[in-house]
Amino acid sequence: MTTAEREAGLETALLYHEETKHHLHRFARSLGYLAWEDQPNPFREFQGASRTGQSSRTDQCVELPLAREEEPLPFVELLSGQPATARDLSLRTLGRFFELSLAISAWKEIPGHRWALRINPSSGNLHPTEAYALLPAMEELGSGGGVYHYLSRDHALELRSSWNCSETMNLKDSPAAGFYLAFTSVPWRESWKYGERAFRYCQHDLGHALAAVRFSAATLGWTAQLQTVAPEYLVWLLGLEPPAHPLEPEIPEALVWIQTAAAEARFALPAAESALEWFGQPNLLSAGHQPWPLIDEVVAATEDTNFTNYHESLLKDERSGQGVALPLLGVGADFVSAAAIRFPPAPPGPEPRPLPCLQPAERIIRQRRSALGFDGATALSRTAFLQILDQTLPRPQIPPFDLWQLPVRVHLVLFVHRVTGLAPGLYLWLRDERQLQALRAAFGPGFVWKRDEGCPLFELKQADLREFSKTVCCHQAVASDGAFSLGMLAQFEPVLRACGPHAYRELFWETGVIGQSLYLGAEAAGMRGTGIGCFFDNVLHEALGLKDHAWQSLYHFTVGAPVDDPRLRSAPPYERKR
Repeated sequence: MTTAEREAGLETALLYHEETKHHLHRFARSLGYLAWEDQPNPFREFQGASRTGQSSRTDQCVELPLAREEEPLPFVELLSGQPATARDLSLRTLGRFFELSLAISAWKEIPGHRWALRINPSSGNLHPTEAYALLPAMEELGSGGGVYHYLSRDHALELRSSWNCSETMNLKDSPAAGFYLAFTSVPWRESWKYGERAFRYCQHDLGHALAAVRFSAATLGWTAQLQTVAPEYLVWLLGLEPPAHPLEPEIPEALVWIQTAAAEARFALPAAESALEWFGQPNLLSAGHQPWPLIDEVVAATEDTNFTNYHESLLKDERSGQGVALPLLGVGADFVSAAAIRFPPAPPGPEPRPLPCLQPAERIIRQRRSALGFDGATALSRTAFLQILDQTLPRPQIPPFDLWQLPVRVHLVLFVHRVTGLAPGLYLWLRDERQLQALRAAFGPGFVWKRDEGCPLFELKQADLREFSKTVCCHQAVASDGAFSLGMLAQFEPVLRACGPHAYRELFWETGVIGQSLYLGAEAAGMRGTGIGCFFDNVLHEALGLKDHAWQSLYHFTVGAPVDDPRLRSAPPYERKR
């Protein structure tokens, strides 16, 4: 990527962000109505692909096994930093991994309508994120390794392509050390409802999925590490080019290595442009489409097109001037590397405050829902409030942030409404102590910056902010009726200019990882959370006194005591026996 191309990409990302802000008297561009006849199918499937794990083409569907209750891990231990005993990679553990990360969690029904909820949350329940397992040879799958699409509707793997590689391990002889998980986004699923703002939602949904995968892996004693991958290699490896449906492109997003055993050896991915046989064609999600050229432009602008030296821009931290990049892993013809840019550790943070929840982690993960409304009365204790926020602090070896090796760029601006022992008002939860002075310099005058002893919580202003927080979040009562709500404030333009346009995606990924941590923390505390993608960006910025684009709010969230809709009925996610 030339300097001119990099600058053009940066300007496109900055323009997209500004153009897709909601304002008090004008929303970001969308159709303004829902074309129900074009509502996208929530499930991508590959028609004609093998779902048996065999290379012979058949439509017979062989599902992944469903999880059994086996020595359930308490939720508090999931966040302890002490890993569970690692399970061998098998069809059963693979099924459990997907069931606790990307599967359906329940079906909801009202007369005449039925829809699925999933373990990984999504804006509008539209689920633009697709996942592909890149697996080594497994006797139970009957292939020598290959690319498998995960179809959550059936809890099944669809074989897209297979390869034979001498370095790929056979589970009949010894357990595999792990596998890769690739993510893509289908922007059309979100833009059908949200128009141009949809690309934002695709990105923080990807962050939700990354965190969901990390939590699920931890229940099996596995680890997960985000990789850097050349987008053109991922497009080729997943068979995304040419797109079967040009108005429904899948865009490459991320690659994660799931480590299932102590051995460091990884199986080899195919060399780029080697001969692969593809099975199946993606289903058409909608009959009609509304194009959004601005989304196409930001997709192209924020691809990691300068793979070999993209992260070189991160080698020098602006405060320490030090950092070390890991070498390429030597797989996939050097198109994949560990995205573990090691920075000097942040100053020691407070001791962990894990939620003392002894319920099985599996149960907390399965019961996560996005709250539709709060009772407007129930308070949260100060202890539980701090414990929920504590889960958003990155600590080594504690999920989900141990998969995330980039510096902390996102902090939480809190509207406290009903927390016993804490005055209502505006607060800041600082996720990296080193950025305190930059935030204080960016905020306007008049804030008290009173620190809560023993934790990174700063009181900025005491006030009843229920109506203000509701206004900020597009007049939605969920922002004011809960115990607290928040905006995720990211160090923005300086990061993009230092790291390149792909950092635009990564900032949203960080907010999604935070959001998933808040979701599970709320459930473990006996409350419920919901992400809020509709908010008036600049209303919050102005209230904080922010004058430029150095800091921007990227995502909002709220936690409270839920009020269920009695008209809704629930059904199990999968009817078959475990």
